[in-house]
Amino acid sequence: MRCKLCHNQNLSAHSSTKEKSGCDFYHCPECDLIFLAEKHLPDPEAERERYLEHDNTFDCPGYVDMMQEFIDSFLRPFLPGIDRALDFGCGPGPVLASLLAEKLSEVDIYDPYFFPGEDFRENQYGLITSTEVWEHLFNPADEISLLCGLLKEGGYLAVMTSLHPGLDKFTGWHYHLDRTHVTFFSWKTIEWISRRFPLQVAISDREKRIVWQKE
Repeated sequence: MRCKLCHNQNLSAHSSTKEKSGCDFYHCPECDLIFLAEKHLPDPEAERERYLEHDNTFDCPGYVDMMQEFIDSFLRPFLPGIDRALDFGCGPGPVLASLLAEKLSEVDIYDPYFFPGEDFRENQYGLITSTEVWEHLFNPADEISLLCGLLKEGGYLAVMTSLHPGLDKFTGWHYHLDRTHVTFFSWKTIEWISRRFPLQVAISDREKRIVWQKE
């Protein structure tokens, strides 16, 4: 077993009460990533069904407000000069992409279940957003490499995912109970990513929202 991010083999295995099933997870002391054991990863059908349970559309004012606040507080300073953006993992109702389209000339969307077209791989972007997605990644090293490669130099990668509170508090942390949440980052993990990839943190609340700029 190797870490899904840094490929370190010196991992610690732990038990959890995730959905009362005693699911095992691993912790990497090198990059502080915590991830679910392979045997407990959800299948595609279970993932899709779970995503459809969320009301992440314009019919949910609270969700729309959250996306607008993300734009206003974390993205707005970086939008001037950006012509094309990608919302990676947009879900069935691409609210963030629609809000960004009011400010940018072109916004592409991708979601493996709801908007699976992969033409985005042929483009370069000044902004890539990935909100409430990274906790679902099975192979974060591959996905981060992909997104970094799609960014223009000086472009921005904006991520929203709740950062884990540490191994000692993990099993009591509500965020890991969702059966489709399989990979968890901490601030230490964010710092590791910044050292490994040509990404410099431009702004973050150190809890859930991070915006990197590609060097």
